Parts: sequence; C-alpha cells; structure tokens
Amino acid sequence: MESKRWNVEIFVDEDDSDDLTTATAVLYTNAGRRHESVAHARRNPVDRPVPDIGDELAAGRALSDLAAKLLGDGADDVARLAGPAYETH
Repeated sequence: MESKRWNVEIFVDEDDSDDLTTATAVLYTNAGRRHESVAHARRNPVDRPVPDIGDELAAGRALSDLAAKLLGDGADDVARLAGPAYETH
C-alpha cells in the first residue's frame, strides 16, 4: 500500500487595527500540485480586538474553501474518467 503525505500551510495576516484578518491555506501534494484558498474575517467595530478569534475564523474559512475545491476537483476527475455517460450538464 502506498502512503502519501500532503502538507497544508496556513499564513495569517492581520491589519494594524485588528479589524481584518486574512488567511491563506496552501496545500502541497506529493505530485507537486499546489492548491490555494484565501479567506477573511472582519471584526465588528463594537467588539474589542481579540486577534485569535479572527485567526481562527479566517483560517477555518480558508480550509473550508480548500476542502470544497478539492471535492470539486475529485468530482470533476471522476466525471472525466467515467466517460460521456456520467458527465454532468
């Protein structure tokens, strides 16, 4: 059985006022493929700044988007390899 390892790096950036957090999730596969998703979290102006919350929300959203992209890629590959009988329109 072949074992594979995919690595995900998450880069988190916060603006100077802690109002906006941006997270970029990057997946690297053994085959050298790279997938990337970017997501944001905005602090409500009436809330006090808690950077960890923005980090968690932005990173979670980026990972969620990355998961959706991977699922879409897999579904596209299945449809392509299954032939015309299984293609969706």
